Amino acid sequence: MSQPTVFIVDDDEFVRDSLAALLLAKGMEAVAFASAEAFLLGYRPVTSGCAIIDMRMPGMDGIALLEHLRAKNIALPVIVVTGHGDVPLAVRAMKAGAVDFIEKPYANTAILDAVARTIQAAPAGLLPDIDISEVRARIAGLTGRERDILNQLIIGNPNKVIAFQLNISPRTVEIHRANLMKKMDADSLSHLIRMALAAGFPGSDDAK
Repeated sequence: MSQPTVFIVDDDEFVRDSLAALLLAKGMEAVAFASAEAFLLGYRPVTSGCAIIDMRMPGMDGIALLEHLRAKNIALPVIVVTGHGDVPLAVRAMKAGAVDFIEKPYANTAILDAVARTIQAAPAGLLPDIDISEVRARIAGLTGRERDILNQLIIGNPNKVIAFQLNISPRTVEIHRANLMKKMDADSLSHLIRMALAAGFPGSDDAK
C-alpha cells in the first residue's frame, strides 16, 4: 500500500521545508508548493492523502483555493493554517470545505495529529472522531448562556467581544467557555467548531 501524500501549500519557504521534513520522517510523502497557483498546476490525484494550506498567501489565497477545489469537485481533505486571531477566517474556510484548522504557532504533534485525522476524512469532510448524534446530545445539554457563547465562538469573536455582546464580564465568559469545552468534550477550539458545524448548530451560518 502506498504511503499517504501530503500537499503543502505555503509561501513561506522555511515552513514548507520544515513541514516536508517532518512528514517525511514519519513515513509520508510530502509535495510542497509556494503558491495556490503552483499547486493547481502540479496537483495530481492520490489514493490517500491531504493538503495543508496556508490561508494568507499572495495571489490566490487559501479561501479562493478551497472554493476552486470545491467547484472542481476535487475531494482532497484539507487542513488550513491560520495566524492567531483568524478564527473567523478559519470558520469560513471550514464552510468552504476544509476539514480542520490549525492556528500558528503549532506544535509538531498538533499538525501530525491533524494530518492523521484528516487523511481518514470522507469526501464530505466529516471526520471519524465526530458522532453527529452524540454532538447534538451534548449541545442539547448546554445552558442557554453556554449556547450563546458557542454561537459567538463560531462567529469567531474573542472573549472580550463576546463579553461586550452578551453584556457580561470577560471573566464570566472564560468560566462559561471552560464549562462549554468540558461538556462538549472538546480538546481545542478547532475541535469544538468542527463538531458544532458538523451538527448544524444554529448560528453557524452567521460566520462569514
